[in-house]
Amino acid sequence: MIKIKAVIFDMDGVLVDSEPFHIQNEKMMFKKLGLDISDEEHAGYMGAATDVMWEQIIRNKKLKLDISETTALTIKESLPFLRSLPEIEPMPGLTDLLEKLNENQIPMAVASSSDPETIEIMLTKSGLKKYFKYAVSSVEAGKSKPEPDVFLYAAKLMNVSPENCLVIEDSKNGIKAAKAAKMLCIAYSGASSGEQDQSQADMHCSHFLKLKKKYWI
Repeated sequence: MIKIKAVIFDMDGVLVDSEPFHIQNEKMMFKKLGLDISDEEHAGYMGAATDVMWEQIIRNKKLKLDISETTALTIKESLPFLRSLPEIEPMPGLTDLLEKLNENQIPMAVASSSDPETIEIMLTKSGLKKYFKYAVSSVEAGKSKPEPDVFLYAAKLMNVSPENCLVIEDSKNGIKAAKAAKMLCIAYSGASSGEQDQSQADMHCSHFLKLKKKYWI
């Protein structure tokens, strides 16, 4: 059995049920720009960074929009709403799992496609920041998911070999990134996972309390 020495969590849809916030904001942007994006197409961008989503939309629809400007505007529109939230609930059973990992002295990191400011807000509002020494986005790491950069950079910061890292992800893009990083991956099926293709994951879990201790000792 692979020796797990560190655990890397995706954020959106894994630590917190934040996808509805992002979806609502992105739909508002689509409407503002007069774009017809179906729910099915929108779901295909789950787990990808905002700039990657806009790059694909602009290319596929041959739009005359600037990727950087559209990405910056999307993030700018979302931040006031996120800051206004009194708190954000962690996923059910998550805190117990994080406490158990802490007890076993297993280092943990967040590797997310969200921008650094959004990650900071989410971790602070949910009370989860104290569990993670590192929180990585593609801004620091390089390319966004489905490329492995964020996971490899998180492993490097924790000084743990990729093959000794366990990733917990919910999106197709995130799972592809974890496997490209040569890491063990558990697919978490949360409230916002929807019909995501999780077939590339090594294991599947619908509730954090169901994760067995043997995977990280």
